[in-house]
Amino acid sequence: MPINENIFITQAGLCTHALQQALNDCAAQGLRLVLGPGVHLCGALRLPTGTDLHLTDEAVLQFVPDYDAYRDNRIDVIAEASDAAMILAEGASNIRIGGKGRILGPGAAFIVGRLEDMGTHVPAALRPRVLVLKDCENVRLEDFRIQSSPMWTIHLIACRNVEAERLSIDNDREMPNTDGIVVDSCDNVLIRQCTIATADDGVVLKTSDGPDGSAVGSCRNVIVEHCEIESRSCALKIGTESHGDVENIRFSDCRLPRSNRGIGLFSRDGGLIRNVEVLRIDVETHETPDGFWGSGEAITMNVVDRRPGKPAGRIENVVFEDITGRMEGAINLVADSPSGIAHVRLNRIAIAQVDGPHRGHTYDVRPTHFDLAPSPDAAGRANAWVKDENGKVIGLVAYPGGMPALFASNVEDLSVADVAFSRPSPLPAGWNAEATVILDGQPVVWSAK
Repeated sequence: MPINENIFITQAGLCTHALQQALNDCAAQGLRLVLGPGVHLCGALRLPTGTDLHLTDEAVLQFVPDYDAYRDNRIDVIAEASDAAMILAEGASNIRIGGKGRILGPGAAFIVGRLEDMGTHVPAALRPRVLVLKDCENVRLEDFRIQSSPMWTIHLIACRNVEAERLSIDNDREMPNTDGIVVDSCDNVLIRQCTIATADDGVVLKTSDGPDGSAVGSCRNVIVEHCEIESRSCALKIGTESHGDVENIRFSDCRLPRSNRGIGLFSRDGGLIRNVEVLRIDVETHETPDGFWGSGEAITMNVVDRRPGKPAGRIENVVFEDITGRMEGAINLVADSPSGIAHVRLNRIAIAQVDGPHRGHTYDVRPTHFDLAPSPDAAGRANAWVKDENGKVIGLVAYPGGMPALFASNVEDLSVADVAFSRPSPLPAGWNAEATVILDGQPVVWSAK
């Protein structure tokens, strides 16, 4: 059946007003708006109910490098210090964005310095997210590319029935907070056959707090499959924001090359994380300089109370099966909070553990309460890395007896079956002679009192 459409052609200078009017008119008339070939330079856009936006192969939707240009696209769910979006939809339904064109963010314009020891840029405090959908339903995102986001790239907040397929996200690998797809307090989300490369988390599920301090909602029924994700933080992640419950999640059939951490589950803020399946994942993880996120862990899972009087939620019923690849760190399962980790299965794991250039040999329990509120004279950056009086990053913890391949602390009902690690011979200095170290009854060290 033919699709009725209007074609939006390129204009000289900014096209914000004309493109917004075309979006509104087409949505009201049930038409598809086709973005024609060429560069379309604009500021803030809002997507109404019924939006069907198609980016032709040679179309470039380019956004201006000015935070004030997005002042009308304010969002009350804050990301770092960001409260604005380049493209925003709120309370809308039946939205489609498709086609093989590009959305080009102004990422480079929001670099204000350089941290050579961390290997990262210093970002501006205020940076807009690219695409934010809040309280929307029946959303389909397919085929288009996003490049050079200055902040979180796609942020889904309290949305229902979302499909994202064959998307490509390619961000500066040294620009902090450029998460690929953030699924925040959503229900029924499918992410399939996407390619993501970014400096921060690749696909991350979380439950943020809203302006009144309560959880925006729960995150349920999310599938991520057949994706390739490269991350300088964590490729497939749950948390760290976990104010509401996260449950019924499946990550499967993904490749995670050139990443700091492969799969991560982080409980901090009171919500439960449960019923998670991680199946048929191939990982390649690398150590990083002290201070940057991650220690080359193929899998990392931890529970830490980071706010006094607000214990982290329990993590339970988690399965890791058919995980392959190589890692410069280890697999870490650490419960530092009385809330604990329980009912975890590791089945058919085959990973080569190799020596990395940094030889950090630590596991990472950040973020902790030290990161939320560092002392005024502390070196580092709040909610990222903070150094103590000896210049050591707080939250990078030495393994007792050296680095094993699998380290578990205070995990109830841990099942390990058909797990094999290939390790160098002789073992490098700083490695544990035992490939598997499982500890129980360890004291709480990092949780806020």
